[in-house]
Amino acid sequence: MSRTSNGPSKPHDEEQRLRELGYRPVLARRMGGFGNFAISFSVISILSGCMTLYGFGLGAGGPAVMLWGWAGVGLFVLCVGLALAEVTSAYPTSGALYYMADRLGGRRWGWYTGWLNLLGLLGAIAGIDYGAALFTGAFMNLRWGFEPTPEKTMLIFVVILLLHAVLNLFGVRLVSLLNSVSVWWHLAGVALIVGALAIVPDHHQSPSFVFTEFVNDTGWSSPLYVAAIGLLLAQYTFSGYDASAHLSEETSNASVSAARGIVRSIWVSWIAGFVLLMGLTFAIQDYDTTRATDTGVPPAQILLDGLGTDGASALLVVVIVAQLFCGNAEVAAASRMVFAFSRDGALPGSGLWRKVSVRTQTPVAAVWLSVVVAGLLALPSLYSATAYGAVTAINVIGITPAYAIPVLLRLRAGDRFQPGPWSLGKWSRPIGWTAVTWVAFVTVLFCLPQSSPVTVDTMNYASVALAVVLILATVWWYAARRSYGTPATAAYSDQEQAELAEGIV
Repeated sequence: MSRTSNGPSKPHDEEQRLRELGYRPVLARRMGGFGNFAISFSVISILSGCMTLYGFGLGAGGPAVMLWGWAGVGLFVLCVGLALAEVTSAYPTSGALYYMADRLGGRRWGWYTGWLNLLGLLGAIAGIDYGAALFTGAFMNLRWGFEPTPEKTMLIFVVILLLHAVLNLFGVRLVSLLNSVSVWWHLAGVALIVGALAIVPDHHQSPSFVFTEFVNDTGWSSPLYVAAIGLLLAQYTFSGYDASAHLSEETSNASVSAARGIVRSIWVSWIAGFVLLMGLTFAIQDYDTTRATDTGVPPAQILLDGLGTDGASALLVVVIVAQLFCGNAEVAAASRMVFAFSRDGALPGSGLWRKVSVRTQTPVAAVWLSVVVAGLLALPSLYSATAYGAVTAINVIGITPAYAIPVLLRLRAGDRFQPGPWSLGKWSRPIGWTAVTWVAFVTVLFCLPQSSPVTVDTMNYASVALAVVLILATVWWYAARRSYGTPATAAYSDQEQAELAEGIV
């Protein structure tokens, strides 16, 4: 389906290409093609998304929606990934989505795309690491009778955030190594979990239950509406693959490797995730008990019922480590977005956030900003049981539209768009329009209320978060529009541009 006009493996002078795009190279290009794929695969993290939202799926459509929804959503997300990979190949920069939008549509397109992308990335850190905290609490509950109260879960969450900040300060080589380990950990973990659940339990659900059972505990009467809402599990999990693009300034042969990294991370996750969901659902011993588990995490109850305390505890460790890999990769991607957006003068205090460490060639301040904001986003979880769902919805509602905007602008540009070495050729337009249509659908869908009746506790705050970010971005535009701009649009002198691009401390 795709082609590389200069051969499948011919390397490009990526430093020169970056200079052509207007930036002076300041980040260390120490990541290979596998490492680039690994960071997106780690961020998608089926052992994070599938596991943390599995309980939501049990009530919003049940097994049928989880399994078939995963298959359908994965196909459409693959179209989004293919279309985005083509644009990434043409513009391999850390700014990624907003830089593409800026070049193809102008400054305002880039501005709003950047803010949506940033919201999604920071929401993803909050969602991933808070999910890891929930699973850690469930593990401690199984082993030591620990009561995972909101306050204790928040404390675990803060510790995880600090761990990921520290790991990201050591440089991209460590990040790349951890992501490479993460790939095999995820695949082996899925095989271990599914294998154990297939062999050990005496009882398994029937295929008709796994593939056709529909459950509606949302309060809404329309099965179609409930099935649509239930797609959140898959769509939330299938996000974050723009990480390959954000790390392109640190990847060898990025014009090809980053594009391939996006696509491979999606289809590998698509297959492995379906196997994981199927294995979990076949192993459910009691549906109601699983949903109302004292651990607070339904997959933990499935493991406990099927494998006993020791087996469940061991596999929960596998899941928790995978989630930690995922959160670490997401902090890397978000910090590069903060760095790039600040390099182009878009954030308050940009002069600080774009600075790069001389020793590690890592944007240290951007790493700390990313984890602090993610921590603030998760604070409502102290007061509302539905806040975690809101955080995941914020991630989806922010990052998903940001994926489609560069694709839409590329379609609008027609022959004016100059493809990079990785291209879809004649499939570019049909795949692109499929991607844009799907994103428009899910953006509207995930602004809708997920539970009825709609109260303060059950309200879907994704639409509110989206409105707040767009309003703040509009207000800040009038304060920062003179300083913001990619090199092609900013009215900087050569010396000023060099200083902005370098930002080394």
